[in-house]
Amino acid sequence: MPVINPIPVEISPAEAVRVLRLDRRAGGEDQARKLWTEAAALFRTRAFFRETFIESRTADTVTIEGRVFRSRVLRVNTDRAFKVFAYVLTIGADLETHAARSDDLLHRYYLETLADSALDAAAEKIRGHIGRESGLDRLSGMSPGSLEDWPITEQTPLFDLLGDVDSEIGVRLTDSLLMIPRKSVSGIFFPSEETFLSCRLCSRQPCPGRKAAFDPESRDDTGPKRIDPTGEGENAGLPAVAKKADLVYKAL
Repeated sequence: MPVINPIPVEISPAEAVRVLRLDRRAGGEDQARKLWTEAAALFRTRAFFRETFIESRTADTVTIEGRVFRSRVLRVNTDRAFKVFAYVLTIGADLETHAARSDDLLHRYYLETLADSALDAAAEKIRGHIGRESGLDRLSGMSPGSLEDWPITEQTPLFDLLGDVDSEIGVRLTDSLLMIPRKSVSGIFFPSEETFLSCRLCSRQPCPGRKAAFDPESRDDTGPKRIDPTGEGENAGLPAVAKKADLVYKAL
């Protein structure tokens, strides 16, 4: 089961300025660069992932190697997949410990924000690595807790599927379903023809981590549906959010 350690992570000065909202401050770019240098020295970025196989599906569940995941969005997204990749990624505990020692709350906020950006950048790196190693051109991902449809309680079967993550990269799941170190992310990568972003299905505002605009027309009370473009089947005629071949994703 592969471990990637270390994962080099870089973001541009312009991106650092943007996420820290220093673009209107004189000397903002220099300040952002110094903060990034401080933060990056504390990153211990590493990831653990497993190639896993889907065994069965229902309307709202996916069973992967004996573990049942309850999410209609996940089921729709993996409708044509047989192989998916479970993963956990962390930047370690050093930045978190360092930031907690600071009496300057704004400085602590800046470091934590850069840590979140580093996690996003590292996730893109491991997505690309897994895609190249597996020969899959495009992978999308979902994380437990990112949508109401796939709540944080789904961390339990995910960590069970992965095995002893703590011994591999030092990430453990608490009884309250939080990952330690806090600056960690988990999820499932799956092959996709269209890039899937959970943000399009989430109405939370404001959200500093938003990667795509929420589409209010993509929400209804029934969750995502697989639509048959021929007009046949129980979901025929529902409005589409994104469409490729015979898959259309609707939000919750």
